[in-house]
Amino acid sequence: MVAANYPFLDVMWSIFIFFAWVIWIWFLITILADVFRRHDIGGGTKALWTIFLIFLPFLGALIYLISQGSAMAQRNVEQAQQAQAQADDYIRSVASQNDPSEQIRKGKELLDSGAITQDEYAALKARALAAS
Repeated sequence: MVAANYPFLDVMWSIFIFFAWVIWIWFLITILADVFRRHDIGGGTKALWTIFLIFLPFLGALIYLISQGSAMAQRNVEQAQQAQAQADDYIRSVASQNDPSEQIRKGKELLDSGAITQDEYAALKARALAAS
């Protein structure tokens, strides 16, 4: 009975409004996240931007995008590059621990420094080669 009184275009309009609302909230969260991630402004400025975005959301969002849009994009790129560099460092550190050539090289350094004997180096080298 209710569906008969709710035409297809009204359903489509409701869906459009719902997704526009979700996008708007995501947009404001993105701006607020950028405001709070910034290190170049103080807490007072962050509070002013937050108040501005809460009480005048359309005007605040437009002004923030106009004034900080390119810097916002640059901060996102820098954050992604930093996260990638950390992931690469972690992968290198984990991969080098299991790399036989790396273990043999470290063993050779220990042998050359006198920390281990020739027999210990040979055992380490045999273990590294057996693990590969």
